[in-house]
Amino acid sequence: MQGLLFIDISLPLVNPILKFLIILLIILLVPIIFQRLKVPSILGLILAGALIGPHALNLLERDSGIILSGTAGLLYIMFLAGLEIDMADFRKNRLNSFIFGTYTFFIPMILGFTAGYFWLEYSVQTSILLASMFASLTLIAYPIVRKLGITRNIAVKISLGGTIITDTLALLVLAVIVGMNRGEVTFFFWIRLVISVIVFGLVILFVFPKIASWFFKRFQDGISQSVLVLSLIFLAAFLAEIAGIEGIIGAFLCGFALNPFIPRKSGLMDKIEFLGNAIFIPFFLIGIGMLIDYRLFIADLESLKVGVIMIVVATLGKYLAARLAQKTMKLTSAEGLMIFGLSNAQAAATLAAVLIGYNLVTGYSESGEPVRLLSAEVLNGTILMIFVTCTMATLATEKAGRAIRKA
Repeated sequence: MQGLLFIDISLPLVNPILKFLIILLIILLVPIIFQRLKVPSILGLILAGALIGPHALNLLERDSGIILSGTAGLLYIMFLAGLEIDMADFRKNRLNSFIFGTYTFFIPMILGFTAGYFWLEYSVQTSILLASMFASLTLIAYPIVRKLGITRNIAVKISLGGTIITDTLALLVLAVIVGMNRGEVTFFFWIRLVISVIVFGLVILFVFPKIASWFFKRFQDGISQSVLVLSLIFLAAFLAEIAGIEGIIGAFLCGFALNPFIPRKSGLMDKIEFLGNAIFIPFFLIGIGMLIDYRLFIADLESLKVGVIMIVVATLGKYLAARLAQKTMKLTSAEGLMIFGLSNAQAAATLAAVLIGYNLVTGYSESGEPVRLLSAEVLNGTILMIFVTCTMATLATEKAGRAIRKA
């Protein structure tokens, strides 16, 4: 009885048991409720995060624990995407993946630069960085594809292959823009970037498989093998950051490299899927939802204006790229919609770019206020864009997936 009097129930909650219990209940109940409503559970987890977050009920704070688990979830999504790629099919469709990756990078880049420079009247560098945010994508709807059992569909394969191309290019643009603002873009900057990316890719694709092969032959314990896989995911992400690109590319390549060593029907795959689907990925989706602050768009119409423009440009760019890929590769309308669904969500690289751009101070105003490469309006608009594009992506992927499965 005495213990109850000393439990701190003020908001946001600080008791770790209560915090973890709330998240577990969300992960348990939200998918059940949204499945009955015939709405993708991914959307439910994002909405639940917005509801319990600091800008609504304020039950939980988006603290370091949420951020750490969310980062792990994001890396896990990318890792699973790489792990699902069939090597023979990838080789067969690598040209189509390259074509789609080119479409889904350059079309949003052109539209995004036009919108930023001419409509919003931003500087050239800010407009290029803003456009790169539209060009990137996050496979947030990929768990829907896995659940429906259509990962071997050609539209899914093309989307997965295109992801690594467009995200790499978008994140390279980010690295160059940041380097330019810091005065680091010299001849040696380009040499270092190219060499580091090549070395990084060779290490992941050739050294990681040797490590996995050696370990799996000597240690049959499923727990040890799972821990090794987790370690390699985070090591790949860390090496990617050292190379000057985002960690999600490292996680994707890690899945691609370990693909031959983790059979789809195996105890190790079951453990990997459990960790991702039950813990890491839901934490990431809930964390994304906790970023949403609806009050900003009531108090600041400029943020709403910027957010609407960002949503329209990003969605239009991805839609045009998906439909162009559908026509070029003679796919069905459902497969074209699938490509759009998988490529429309903005989250991972977009968040990385907007946070780096917002924290990059390019000067100071007469009043002493810092002038940022990306303004607070862009930061707020990005959060709105993430929510809307993730919603559209999940709904489109669900609809296309069911149509493909019935065909």
